[in-house]
Amino acid sequence: MYAKSVFLHSTTRLPSVFRGTAGRRTFERILATQCVREMSGETSPSPYAAKRLDGLGKNVWVEFGALANKYKAINLGQGFPDFHGPDHVRQSLAECTTSEKGRAINQYTRSQGHPRLVNALSALFSPLYGRTIDPLNEILVTVGGYGSLFYCIQSFINPGDEVIIVEPFFDCYDPMVRMAGGTPVGLPLILKPGGTSSADLQLDTAQLEAAFTDKTKMFIFNTPHNPTGKIYSRTELEQIAALCVKHDVLCLSDEVYEWLVYRDSPKHIRIATLPGMQDRTLTVGSAGKTFSVTGWKLGWTIGAAPLIKCMASVHGQSIYTCPTPIQDAVAAGLELETSRLGQPDCYLQSLADELQPKRDLLAKALAEVGMRPVIPDGGYFMMADLEPLGLEIPDDGRPEDYRLAYWITENKGIATIPTSPFYTREHQHLAKKMLRFCFCKEDATLDKAIEKLKEWRASM
Repeated sequence: MYAKSVFLHSTTRLPSVFRGTAGRRTFERILATQCVREMSGETSPSPYAAKRLDGLGKNVWVEFGALANKYKAINLGQGFPDFHGPDHVRQSLAECTTSEKGRAINQYTRSQGHPRLVNALSALFSPLYGRTIDPLNEILVTVGGYGSLFYCIQSFINPGDEVIIVEPFFDCYDPMVRMAGGTPVGLPLILKPGGTSSADLQLDTAQLEAAFTDKTKMFIFNTPHNPTGKIYSRTELEQIAALCVKHDVLCLSDEVYEWLVYRDSPKHIRIATLPGMQDRTLTVGSAGKTFSVTGWKLGWTIGAAPLIKCMASVHGQSIYTCPTPIQDAVAAGLELETSRLGQPDCYLQSLADELQPKRDLLAKALAEVGMRPVIPDGGYFMMADLEPLGLEIPDDGRPEDYRLAYWITENKGIATIPTSPFYTREHQHLAKKMLRFCFCKEDATLDKAIEKLKEWRASM
C-alpha cells in the first residue's frame, strides 16, 4: 500500500509533533487509518490506478485470513477443505506429468479447453441437460469458477447496463460488474420470520419483477447458494426464467456447488434446462469445488456457442490457456466419476453424505451457544444469527457483523466471515448480526471449534 510505504520510509524524519513514543503512536494510527481507507476503496493505492478500480480495493478474505493467522484461531471462515480430495484425482495429476505422455501434457493445450477435459465435461453434463453439449463450441475452461465469472461479465456488460444480483452473493459479483461499467441492482433473499432453513429464504415476487427494467442486461444468481446453502425450487427458477425471457436478459447461473446437495434437500435443477433458457444461460462450474482441490483453480462455463465465442475472445487475449496437467487430471477424474454415477463410491455424490453430519454437528453446537443457525440445503456454508446472544460490541464505524467477527476471532479463537460484504450497500443492513461458518473441515478441526463453543457457553 502507498500509505504503508510512506510510513516505512518516513519514520526517521517525522515532524516534531510526531516524535517521541506518544507522537509516533499517533502517526501510526493516522497511517493505519489511511491504510484502512485505501483497502475500503475510499482512496486509490496509487495515483496511476485506472478509474475502474475505484472502490474495489477491499478484500474480506485477505483481511479475515490474516486475522485468523494472527490469533491462531480455528478457521471456519474461508471456504476451503482441510482434507484431501479423492486419491485417484491427485494420482492422475502426478502420473500425467511424470509419465511418457507428460512430454505433451507439460506443454500448452487448446485455448478454450484441453480436448480430453471438454469431452469429459460433455459426457458428464449432456445427459443432465437433456441435450448434447458440443465440447468444442459450448464449453470454455477457465482459471477457476472465478475466471468464468469474470469472463461472463466482461464479455457482455457495457457501461450503463444494469445487472440484477441476488443477495447475499459471492462477493466478487458486485465489483466485477462495476469494473465492467455496469450498475449492480441488489435483489435480496428474505428470511421468513422464524425461518430456520435455507429454504425459508425467498425472493419477494414484486421486488423480483420490479428489478427488471429496459436497462437490465444480466441476472446473476448462485444455486446451491453461497453463503446460505439455498437450493432454488422449480417454481422459483421458472419465475426467474420467465422474466429473463420476457425482458431478453442473459442469465449467469453460478453452480459451483452443484454436487453438494444433501439427502434431505430439494433436487438441484439447472435453469439452463428450462424453456427459453438454453441460449441465454451461462452456467459456471468448478473442479476445485467438485473434487475438493480449490488450489487447482480450474473452472468452466457451459453455454450456447455464440456466447462462449464471446467469452473465448476475452480468454484468448488474457489468460489464453489453463495449465494442461491440471486439465488432464480433472478430465481423468471426471471420466471415472461419470462411470460411477448412481453408485455408492461416486465422489460427486458421496461428498455431500460425508458433509451432512458435519453440518448437523456444527448447527447443533451453534444453537447450544445461543445463535440461530440457518440450516443449509446445499454447499458447505452456514449462516448464523448472533442476535439472541445480546452481544454489544462498541461501535468503531465498521458494520456490526464485522465487529462481531473480529470479537469472536480475538476472544473465542474461532474465525468466521461477516456477511455484509455479500450485500450491496443498500441492503447491508440485512446482514445485521449474521456470520458465515464453513464446515468442510476434518472432524478434528470441527471438534476443536465445537470445544471452544462449549467453553464459551460455559462462561456465560
